[in-house]
Formats: sequence, C-alpha cells, structure tokens
Amino acid sequence: MVMTVLPSLLSAFKMTFLIFIVVLILSIPVGFLIAILRVFGPKWLQGLIEAYVFVMRGSPLMLQLMVFFFGLPYIGLSLDRFTAAIFAFVINYAAYFTEIFRGGISSVPDGQFESINVLGIGHFRGFRRIILPQVMKIVMPSVGNEVISLVKDTSLVYVIGLGELLRAGSIAANTYATLTPYLLCGAIYLLFTAVVTFFLKGIESRIDW
Repeated sequence: MVMTVLPSLLSAFKMTFLIFIVVLILSIPVGFLIAILRVFGPKWLQGLIEAYVFVMRGSPLMLQLMVFFFGLPYIGLSLDRFTAAIFAFVINYAAYFTEIFRGGISSVPDGQFESINVLGIGHFRGFRRIILPQVMKIVMPSVGNEVISLVKDTSLVYVIGLGELLRAGSIAANTYATLTPYLLCGAIYLLFTAVVTFFLKGIESRIDW
C-alpha cells in the first residue's frame, strides 16, 4: 500500500513545495517594505496599512483563498488556481511579516536613529548598516515561526482544488479506503518541517551582528 500511494504523494508534494518557496520569497520582502512605510510613512498611510493588517490577520486564510478564486470572477477578474493561491498567501503572510518587522524596528532605541542624524551618516546608509542588522536579529525567531506555519498552511489550497499533498492524500484515502495515505502525508509534512527548522536554526546561528 505504501509503495502504491507514495509516488502520487511525492508528485503532489512538488506543488506544496513550489507554493511554499514562492510565497516565502515574495511575502518577506513585501512585508518588510510595508513595515518601513508603517513606521516611517505619513499618518494617513500608516492608518491604511494598519487597516490592511487588521483585515488580513482578522479573517481566515481559507476565506481569503475562496474570495480570490471564487469571488473575484463576480467582478470580472478570473485567476487560475495557482495564481489565486499565491496572491492570497502573499497578501496574508505579508501582513504578518509586516507586524513582525514593525515590532523589530520599534524595538531599536530611538537614540540610535537620532545618532544617525547627528553623525550625518545618512538615513538609508544608517538604516542599512546600523538599524537593519539589529532588526534582523530581533525578528528571526518570529519569522521562523511564521515560516513553519506556512509549511502547514499550504494544505489550505485544497479548498480551491489545487493538486497539493493533502488533496492527493485524500484522493488516495478515498480510493483505497484506508488511513495510510493520511499517515504518509503527516510524515511528509513532519519531515519537511524538520528540514525547514534545521535551516532556520542554521540561519539564526549565523546572525551574530
């Protein structure tokens, strides 16, 4: 049984991994840029960003997926399953990363920002060379937690019919009337999480600024 269903599960895992990588690559820098605007931008822009974060964090990701894929066609915008999933995930996770980076920037003492101005280092150079390294060290544990959550949340694309790991496991379980595919899915998720955790710990250990 294991050898019968494992190839289809591993094939579906490619989609799970692709979603994970694409969302991670896009959502972290987007969240970081929005966080900078949230901290240093004008008041009206800060208010808009705060509202965006509230909506994204206050509504289920599954609902957001359904809105992007099933809801947008009602207003004349149709996205394929993969594109809808990527948009929903990036917008959702960028909101979480925004708050994480905002907290990291706010944790840096105000005196350091003032020192940059007094020394005439320049806002961009001072932020990049002095503030950013401290922010990265502060936020890495929280960023790591969100990355691990992303591994599990990729299963939510099941709701829009995208052929990822959990969907393949469900089909196999219904076909063979056994729990084995679900157990194999769990084992694959655990192994993937273990690998991601290992890499995250390696990155954290190298951040010694």
